[in-house]
Amino acid sequence: MRLWTVHPKYLDSVGLVALWREALLARKVLQGETLGYTRHSQLIRFRNHQKPLAAIECYLASVYEESVARNFCFDQSKIEKRVNTDRIVETEGQLLYEWGHLKAKLQKRSAGAFKRLANLELPEAHPLFVIVPGGVRNWERIAG
Repeated sequence: MRLWTVHPKYLDSVGLVALWREALLARKVLQGETLGYTRHSQLIRFRNHQKPLAAIECYLASVYEESVARNFCFDQSKIEKRVNTDRIVETEGQLLYEWGHLKAKLQKRSAGAFKRLANLELPEAHPLFVIVPGGVRNWERIAG
């Protein structure tokens, strides 16, 4: 499960579909409706939010908006009405770590997407996150 800090506009179609499914699963975990993934590190920042379910709904709403912009057919009925909620503070180090991780994935599976983004050094964050100085989060599972 990866709930990207980077804006969903940078994901290729495979990544956007995976993000939609994984964020829906994350919501089920936060609702206590599944036994799997209950200790997944990607859920820490949502669990630490004052309103975890509102935060995941806002996250999903932005993913849905990106799907609409690309003419995908994600089922809007799967998300609740978007409510305003406090943004989640995330670090620039976390954003940049994920950016490198995403670019490595795109280089392998989506040459066109990789080529468009290869020279971008600092991506926009998902609208739920506000970026502050800092390193990679200690909950991140560093690849390699």
